[in-house]
Amino acid sequence: MTSKKIAVLVASAAIFLSAGIASAEEAYVAPVKDYLETNVKTWINDPVIIEAIKAQNAANAALTQADVDALDQKWRAEVEGSDRAMIDGVLANAVSALLKAKQEASDGTITEVFVMDAKGLNVGQNDVTSDYWQGDEDKFQKSFGAGAGAVFVDEAEKDESTQILQSQASMTIVDEAGAPIGAVTIGINLDSL
Repeated sequence: MTSKKIAVLVASAAIFLSAGIASAEEAYVAPVKDYLETNVKTWINDPVIIEAIKAQNAANAALTQADVDALDQKWRAEVEGSDRAMIDGVLANAVSALLKAKQEASDGTITEVFVMDAKGLNVGQNDVTSDYWQGDEDKFQKSFGAGAGAVFVDEAEKDESTQILQSQASMTIVDEAGAPIGAVTIGINLDSL
């Protein structure tokens, strides 16, 4: 599908949505889901990702919500500050290296990608996210929270700084037995589909 067709479909979706017809959203959802099926499912269960999520789930099992909130606040402070030990630690891990390589190999289709554990905490990412805890957001709740096989495609939005029309798509990540262990969110450049 060309970027012009997607732009027309998204514009049509916006018109229908403003008229109250939610099914028009499907104009960009199907190509995004096709991209995930063809290009992301081939690598999302890489042992590097699975083992890192399992390790982080084990390490974070006893965290309370107050602990999660404190970690998120620390991350947010590092985003704004010069001491970035927590952020740098995540960006330097093997999962982040893998995600950066996948993003770069996508030829501009993947704008961002990050993996979360069972609490919604970042395990790895291609670039810095504004927060560390995604557990309170639809991207996590409608993927991991919906169980194995769940895929959630969020609304299409134009990034003001890049002028790219994109959508975030999230999927549940499962272990070898098919049990949900985490989730991934991928920013998709709709103009490149």
